[in-house]
Amino acid sequence: MPRSYCRMKYMIFPPTLRRLAALLSLGGVLFLASGCGSVDKASNSVAGVIEPYRMEIVQGNVVSREQVAAIPKGASRAQVAAVLGTPLLTSVFHADRWVYAFSLYQQGKLPQLRQVTVYFKGDSMERIDADALPTEAEFVNSLRTKVELPAAKPLEASAEALAKFPAPAPKPAASALPPPRTNYPPLEP
Repeated sequence: MPRSYCRMKYMIFPPTLRRLAALLSLGGVLFLASGCGSVDKASNSVAGVIEPYRMEIVQGNVVSREQVAAIPKGASRAQVAAVLGTPLLTSVFHADRWVYAFSLYQQGKLPQLRQVTVYFKGDSMERIDADALPTEAEFVNSLRTKVELPAAKPLEASAEALAKFPAPAPKPAASALPPPRTNYPPLEP
């Protein structure tokens, strides 16, 4: 071979670059020989840390302890509906039973599942069977998922700070406006 070709070959690929290419190819062969098992473990551990966003799902009627306490025994169906709202489940086969169901699914929390069943005898309420119901304050607190910020300091300015700003201009007198119209044309001819 001509001497210039050999010199050109070493100029394009210096010995350190050839050694690096040899090491990378050897590493690739070892990686393929390992069966990609270590990559699978690493990807599973990363997937276990990152969790997709799941929106809150609220379904049904929210019934609080105060609402159930507000219904007197013997109340009519209209009175029960005025306090608790329309029932989620009514059945033709069980016309004397109204079911109020509620479910709340939040990310990172256990689901809240509650059911209130109101039994009627004729048009008057006979009894109420309910799961453990929260108060309204407890329910509102269970919805809070964000970090609460500390209360803002009240905005106060000293008399010296207010003196730096000019006084507002006086408003025009109300007499400058025309009097309101009292007679209107007829709507139909």
